[in-house]
Amino acid sequence: MSALRHPRVRVLATLAVATGLLSGAAGAAELKKIAEIPIPGEKLISFDISFIDQKTQRYYFADRSNKAIDVFDAKTNTYIGRVPGFVGAVLKADNTCCNNAKSGPNGVLVAGSEIWAGDGDSTIKVIDIKTMKIVDTIPTGGKLRANEMTYDPKDQVFIIGNQNDEPPFTTFVSTKKGHKVIGKVSFPDATDGNEQPTYNPADGLVYHSIPELSKDEKKGAVAVLDPRKAALIKMLPVDNCNPAGLAFGPGGNFVLGCNADGDKMPAIITIMNYKTGKVVANVADIGGADMVTYNKKNNQYYIAARALKGGPVLGVIDAKTNKLVQKIAITGGNPHSVASSETNGHVFVPVGAQNNGCGCIQVYAPQ
Repeated sequence: MSALRHPRVRVLATLAVATGLLSGAAGAAELKKIAEIPIPGEKLISFDISFIDQKTQRYYFADRSNKAIDVFDAKTNTYIGRVPGFVGAVLKADNTCCNNAKSGPNGVLVAGSEIWAGDGDSTIKVIDIKTMKIVDTIPTGGKLRANEMTYDPKDQVFIIGNQNDEPPFTTFVSTKKGHKVIGKVSFPDATDGNEQPTYNPADGLVYHSIPELSKDEKKGAVAVLDPRKAALIKMLPVDNCNPAGLAFGPGGNFVLGCNADGDKMPAIITIMNYKTGKVVANVADIGGADMVTYNKKNNQYYIAARALKGGPVLGVIDAKTNKLVQKIAITGGNPHSVASSETNGHVFVPVGAQNNGCGCIQVYAPQ
């Protein structure tokens, strides 16, 4: 039986509103939780990135607890099945969860007719969408996890970062037959790894978050890379942010998921412009973030602010005004991943089972 032929799991709908609209945000669409999608198998404790294929409305989720990529229907909010064969959640030396540097799957995306995912053994797993089976394993040459990724569909180049190796590096792989490794870029001055790379179709370049330079936690950067040449073009400096997630929005702007949580640096989310390389806005009262995304249909940025003081939230920023319009409190473990559908505007946030979390995928919709 195909991995996709699992019985569909009933969506647990909810009418509860997580939080109200922030003051001064009149006219902005408010999100409300509309469903929770249960995840079968092992209790969800460890997980990483999630991704929606906008063409098929399939939602792919890096489920370390079940050593698999889980697959959902983003139109009906239902679980479809999973693709096993990953390292899973690796315990720390004291047998507690988890050693993220060796765990997987991590990043995941769709490239053509294949799913590409990074694993904890420093390899890339390639999955055939039709058979839902792993058809290739590509070593990156590192010792620790292959992490976050992006895809250049024009040149058919896949880009993935090895955050935990020293020094961290980024690998460029052709998605054409043979899956040839084109080259690598090393970041010797990146003393806290490299985070989310994102392809910019407007200029054909890749923008890659670098949280920290030369052990100065207040100095980060965005590396600008040429995916065709596997080359570093320049570094855009970013202060007081520790950038993690990165997503492009309107007008040449991109949002950074600043990990700064209000302790040593103010809790902010930074929005920059790729044309000028300058900061457009520092959005206050939201930070401690990992993954971020932009939804064109809703014209909003969504922020998975797992480490915000006072508790984790899903942040909503109006991409027209660059103003924070909503903070939705989330109960549960490590809600650091977020993806959204351009078809129905729904927003998907995985939540772990620890700390009274649902161990599910929470689904939000604009009202």
